[in-house]
Amino acid sequence: MYEALKNSRLADVRTAIRTGTYRSHTAGLGRGHLQANLAIMPEAYALDFMRYCQRNPKPCPLTGVSDTGNPFMFTMGHDIDIRTDVPAYNVYRDGHLTETVDDISDIWRDDFVVFALGCSFTFEHALQEAGISLWHIDNDKTVPMFRSSIETVPAGPFRGKMVVSMRAVPKHRVAEAAEISKCYPLAHGGPVHWGEPKEIGIHDVTRPDWGDAAPVPDDHVPVFWACGVTPQVALEAAQMPICITHKPGHMLITDVAEDAEVPVLSPKTENLTKVP
Repeated sequence: MYEALKNSRLADVRTAIRTGTYRSHTAGLGRGHLQANLAIMPEAYALDFMRYCQRNPKPCPLTGVSDTGNPFMFTMGHDIDIRTDVPAYNVYRDGHLTETVDDISDIWRDDFVVFALGCSFTFEHALQEAGISLWHIDNDKTVPMFRSSIETVPAGPFRGKMVVSMRAVPKHRVAEAAEISKCYPLAHGGPVHWGEPKEIGIHDVTRPDWGDAAPVPDDHVPVFWACGVTPQVALEAAQMPICITHKPGHMLITDVAEDAEVPVLSPKTENLTKVP
């Protein structure tokens, strides 16, 4: 199914996710559209989390915020229902991951606020079009992600180390890959580091904290981008009674164009007043 969906229309990809037909990673899907990480939490914590995103725009490029209690993300897509339109969700209680589910309709609350944060999957097709192959897409795997030693700027109860994603890039094309990704600031932009992983606290690139291990051939360099899993580390630190995120690698695919300067769609009237 993954191979078929890579060449499918966004509407077909979203239908496959919503109906439960497809529950895997979204790298390489929804070509031309912004992909987003999720953080869902009670409204009481929302302002502090927004401050956290504002202070850490590289790992937390804020692209959308829902109305309180409304799961229909009309600024991200005209028919998006955040309760069903992500392949898999992680549920945290008191700072601990308690379950991974494929639908959050049963645990949705009328005080929840949804934050959408841009994802580096968005610029991957541009790298591919430039002839830079990506092992995790070619092999139907989830990109490797690591906890780094790079500190984020705290806000309220939110704090922690930056998470980074890694892609092996041919040595002679690293600068080019950096320049291409810089054109996507809503998707983390250019890399935060390349070369020696230990310089950012990563001691073994064969053992990612999330995702699948990916090889780094002798003629390649490990390149690290800020990652939208960073908020999950901050959410653990905040120890909220409940919060929900995407499962790493399993993103919300929006209707927003990947190169949009402002990631906001014009709302449809019914979605402004839709009752969950």
